[in-house]
Amino acid sequence: MGKLKLPGYGTLIPVAVLLGFAPFVPEPHLLGKVRMLLSGTLTKPLDIFDLFWHVWPFALLACRVVVDFRGGGKPAAGHRP
Repeated sequence: MGKLKLPGYGTLIPVAVLLGFAPFVPEPHLLGKVRMLLSGTLTKPLDIFDLFWHVWPFALLACRVVVDFRGGGKPAAGHRP
């Protein structure tokens, strides 16, 4: 099985913040969708797709963190295998 190649933190964090929380006013979109999910009103397919659209950057960032903590990330500078 091939190694999982993920973008760096310099890419993932801004994408997660911008896409995950946009639009910022009057409330972050993701928070509104999570509120709908918890109250049981997230039933329309478009709303469910919208929730996944705003969550995927955080899921990718979480995958990157897990890979790095398990030692699957790039070696530190000056480290020789």
